Amino acid sequence: MALDLAFELMMLLTSGCALLVSAWLFWRARRRRSMKALAGFGVMMALWCAGHVAVFHGWERLGIALILANPLMPTFFLDFAVGFVNQGPGHTPWLDRLARHRGLLYLAAVLVSGVTLWFGGGGIIAFGPFDHYFVFQGSGWFNIGYTISVGVLAHTLLLWGFTRHRGNRKRSIAAMFAAGAWGLWLATSFIFPSLGLLWYPWPMLLLPSYVLLLVYGVVRYQMLEVNAWANRALLWTLLTLLVLGLIALFSAMAGSFGMQALANVPQWQLWLYSMLLLLLMLALYRPLNKLVERLIYPGSRLDEQLLDTWLARLRDAAGWQELAREAEQLLSRQMGQSVRVRLLAEPPLPEPGPGLQLWCLHQPGGWQFRLLGFDDVTPGMRLTADVFASLLATRCGLLERSLQLAEAERKRLSEQHLVELGGLAAAMAHELRNPLNIIAMATAGLEASRKTMIQHQLQRADRLISDMLAYAGQLQIQRRPVALAPLLDSLQSQFDWQQARFDYRLPPGFTLQADPYRLQQVLVNLIDNALAFVRNQEGGRLLLEAGDRPGSLCLHNNGPAIPADLRDRLFRPFVTRRSGGSGLGLAIVQRIMDAHGGQIRHSAELGWPVSFELYFPEEHTP
Repeated sequence: MALDLAFELMMLLTSGCALLVSAWLFWRARRRRSMKALAGFGVMMALWCAGHVAVFHGWERLGIALILANPLMPTFFLDFAVGFVNQGPGHTPWLDRLARHRGLLYLAAVLVSGVTLWFGGGGIIAFGPFDHYFVFQGSGWFNIGYTISVGVLAHTLLLWGFTRHRGNRKRSIAAMFAAGAWGLWLATSFIFPSLGLLWYPWPMLLLPSYVLLLVYGVVRYQMLEVNAWANRALLWTLLTLLVLGLIALFSAMAGSFGMQALANVPQWQLWLYSMLLLLLMLALYRPLNKLVERLIYPGSRLDEQLLDTWLARLRDAAGWQELAREAEQLLSRQMGQSVRVRLLAEPPLPEPGPGLQLWCLHQPGGWQFRLLGFDDVTPGMRLTADVFASLLATRCGLLERSLQLAEAERKRLSEQHLVELGGLAAAMAHELRNPLNIIAMATAGLEASRKTMIQHQLQRADRLISDMLAYAGQLQIQRRPVALAPLLDSLQSQFDWQQARFDYRLPPGFTLQADPYRLQQVLVNLIDNALAFVRNQEGGRLLLEAGDRPGSLCLHNNGPAIPADLRDRLFRPFVTRRSGGSGLGLAIVQRIMDAHGGQIRHSAELGWPVSFELYFPEEHTP
């Protein structure tokens, strides 16, 4: 192939690549002015290359005008650099002012181009394989000097931005510098004939790579689809080089194998045929790929729009039931038949039922999926189910973490509320007990009956204050083994039994892992609450016995059964059926059991009208 023709083809290829990339950038830029300026740089690169082609074909005035317009090329790049650097943490006022006066930069570039064109800044010479080649003359050196100065200014600005930015923007600037060094080396050979060095500009044959590398370096960290395109482009480039190398080797060895006719074919023709064949393969790849997918996976209709729809619908589900219901609707619609979706967070696993089922299981390594009943579906439908199940498993993991964060935040706010409530309760208790003490001292001179009545009410008020402090305050639990029988014996003298009978049945040496003071508080509240209903009842009885598992107790009484409408809210504060009660006794017991990591629940199924089951774990559960 003639060297002048090779140079012309590279200029045309560079121009075409620059126009295509610029059009794509302008389409994707939307409101990002910096990307539009980079698209303008690409357009000027295309015109500059077109100017060389015009010179080759004898259109000298047009070609010289396009080449001498090259100051606009670095001006567009400077405009891009200003916008690219002046974003995020690198935003500065002086760059804002420069951006507002960018019009002056373009005006200066146009004036330099016009003046050098008017004063004949370029000429045409013949050397080597070229009959027409552009060289700078006279004022043209001012043109190239201005162009280089603006380019240096743009790269200096990028270097300053490199020190200010982090992350992907910093990586983009580094990639631009690497592409700029590559472009500088390529363009240097273009200047040599103007300096009297009549060397063939070999590096200029690689000029198409410059604009592609520059734009790719900018957008590879900004637009993910560019990386997918670059992956395919690099693959096809390597495949092309491999094919061309094999063709050259085969052509050189064809004569040795008796294929003289093939050996006589010019190598460039073989390369041209190979390139045409590769381009044909590239054009047919996507339709053939879709055809093969339909043959191998009939019935499969997966595409990016469908996957985006699935992700959006699954992302909108705020709970497990809603997620399972949404997943069933999406998969059943896609499969054309009913599919049951089950989200199983804990074993044991249920028995599989009939029909198609998708199970998402919570495993130690994360959420996994299992397809049941899919043995007889087509490969395409199985592929659809596999892809959907993978998305659903991922969404289950994200929802689990989201709910955990929400629960942690709820607990934090609850604990903060309790701290505030505890502080308020302590302040109120102090303010209330002062007037109560004054009232108690004022009863000293009253007659006995009236004094007794007032003292009884004062004790009730003091007990109510103590209950409020116990419920609202911070619970500090210090667990240790507590022998229960001696504790019960010491407590019996504190109650007014009024002929009610109290018994306990405990194994010898029975102990609980609990805070002694809080355990006493639990027993006092439960026994006092039961006595309020059985002490005036004939044959009233309380029984405390060990439960079926270690650390468990059952406190029974034969008082009236608790109404069904009260059982669900029995442990809430200020819920009581006891005359004169504060409604905080059982709520305090619930808080103490929670602080131990234990449980308390009411039962009417243990042979007694009222039973409370308590469980203190052997080890502390936070």
